[in-house]
Amino acid sequence: MADSDMIKLYSGRILELTADIPHTDRLESPQATVRKRSPLCGSTVTVDLCVEDGRVSAFAQDVKACALGQASAAVVGHAIIGCTREQVDKARDQLRAMLKSDGPAPEAPFDELHVLMPAKDYKNRHASIMLTLDAASEAFAEIEQSACA
Repeated sequence: MADSDMIKLYSGRILELTADIPHTDRLESPQATVRKRSPLCGSTVTVDLCVEDGRVSAFAQDVKACALGQASAAVVGHAIIGCTREQVDKARDQLRAMLKSDGPAPEAPFDELHVLMPAKDYKNRHASIMLTLDAASEAFAEIEQSACA
């Protein structure tokens, strides 16, 4: 990767987001906790989630990731409270398509994930970028499954 490519990838906005990750204090009594790890770079994200009336009522995340994974976690953290499972799953699927299939950026309220579009050319970064939405989606599914049991 050339230095100019690296500079473009780590834009000012991405670096701003890494300094503004919300909901970093773990929840005392989450309904689900999911930890995800990127095998390529070792980045990890642990998500705590609570759902009430089909919407995220509480969210926390412990993020140990590269700047791109941190930026993704920041966007998700700012947007996820009040979201339905459908919105979380759709954002996850849209982010994956943006990175892997030249799809458009995710829709609101996760639309700020567009700042990560330059990372689509760096496949080794995709897993780290996906960690928070993958974990949140899995946690939401666990909560719904336990409610049905």
